[in-house]
Amino acid sequence: MTDDPEWFAPKRYGYGSGRPISWQGWALTIAFVACALAVTAWFRDRMLVAVALMVPVTAAFITVVAKTTRGGWRWRWGDDD
Repeated sequence: MTDDPEWFAPKRYGYGSGRPISWQGWALTIAFVACALAVTAWFRDRMLVAVALMVPVTAAFITVVAKTTRGGWRWRWGDDD
């Protein structure tokens, strides 16, 4: 076991992470979805602004998810790790 936080489970097949496995992962995911919904609602008529705001938020979300996935992000073929 490592000292790194494990907030997300790895995907069984493919690259990336799966579902949140801790409260921190769930909180991060809910906060991201709430942010996306709020930006979409506030900037409904200005989608370019909404996209410009969501790009860095999404990049930050993906970075945190990648760093807190158990075993890191790598290609998986369904074998048990």
